Amino acid sequence: MGLDTGWSRRAFLRASARTAVAVSGGSLLAGCATSTSAPPGATTVRLWSWLTGMDRYVAAFNAAQREVHVELSVLAAGLSGGYAQQTNAIRAHNAPDILHVEYQGLIQILATGGLRDITEDVADLADGYSSAAWQAVRPDGRTWAVPMDMAPMAFYYRKDLFDEAGLPVPRTWEEFRDAAEAIRALDPAARITTFPLNDGSFFAGMSWQAGDPWWSIDGDTWVVDVAGEGTLRTGAYWQDLITADLVGSGATGTQDWIAAMHEGRLWGLLGASWSVGTLQKSIPDDRGRWAVTTMPTWGDDLANGIQGGTAFGVSRESAVPEAAMTFLRWLSTDPEVPRIGSEFTSPFPAYLPNREVARGLAPGDYFVGDPVYDVLDEADSRVPDWTWGPNALGLFSTVADAFGGVTTGRTTIPEALAGVQAAAVAGMRDRGLSVRERGRS
Repeated sequence: MGLDTGWSRRAFLRASARTAVAVSGGSLLAGCATSTSAPPGATTVRLWSWLTGMDRYVAAFNAAQREVHVELSVLAAGLSGGYAQQTNAIRAHNAPDILHVEYQGLIQILATGGLRDITEDVADLADGYSSAAWQAVRPDGRTWAVPMDMAPMAFYYRKDLFDEAGLPVPRTWEEFRDAAEAIRALDPAARITTFPLNDGSFFAGMSWQAGDPWWSIDGDTWVVDVAGEGTLRTGAYWQDLITADLVGSGATGTQDWIAAMHEGRLWGLLGASWSVGTLQKSIPDDRGRWAVTTMPTWGDDLANGIQGGTAFGVSRESAVPEAAMTFLRWLSTDPEVPRIGSEFTSPFPAYLPNREVARGLAPGDYFVGDPVYDVLDEADSRVPDWTWGPNALGLFSTVADAFGGVTTGRTTIPEALAGVQAAAVAGMRDRGLSVRERGRS
């Protein structure tokens, strides 16, 4: 599903200095460097990243040739970690040659004016990426980063428990609620899944599926619609399941969560493509119990959300942009990369030929049912257009804070969304951006 916005770049870069200040606060110094000495005559490229396994990728690249040498500095992830450090470095004119961005953070870095337009550098690769990945790095029709992986969401479920109970796998959200009721009736201690109220990026991915982008651009004005019809429908649906005690509401990834998944107190997980590795590592003894299917849909609308995904851009002030692009093209398209990644994760590359490489390397005996990569490919093909705003990363925390009172009954998800909408608009206006709310002039 392509994205053809015709947006003006002024809308991204307007008041860029104030946008940069709003995400700053970290040190100008990156974390520890992990490179070896450059070969004589090699061009050194500085890379900052928090991607797991990047040290292995860099080592493999450096070992394979002698013309370009990558020097890696490891950053902490997060708004106050790597994003703050990179933003501060851009403002101080001391940015590395290669910047780490997630799709949801691309606009935030782009707004600093610190990214190089690489449209011509990667034009020949356009047909090699999934549509969702390619559009994610081209918010205004030009290319600002090189995609590495994608993170479409899916429903992971205990096939053994569903089969034993004679329950069909839910294909729609209406069927999902029916299944949730049946599971609790079978076992009062069991739930179909947990809805992590502390994870704003998760809720954004669920809202993405509903088809109402939280941000869009009209000329030079940002239009904010966090409390739009689709998002409110999503919020009301999950509020109903929480109120009826049909789902959990705690965090995922904790020891309690892992135990609940293994012991059958949770029958499923709504997660992203990276959840493949999470399950295999967290619950290795569950081999042969789990299967994966696409997210339940709103009726016949075959849409799917995304949670995460990584790309890398070239600093606008880099003195060695060609060398930087040499590494990024390798990182994104060389088949050696998914081979390395398969040693410590389950990669889902954005570059389709590499996805086929990863498919062939994936363990075949953990999941049962439909092949995992077939399901994730289908999920990736269902991703609708979505625009991330210049305050997306910070808004994830706002969502989590606003949802904090849901479990105690102090608020509901739809009520909390009104406050999130107000905070999103106020924060953007404080940065000097032109903003209006959808439906208002």
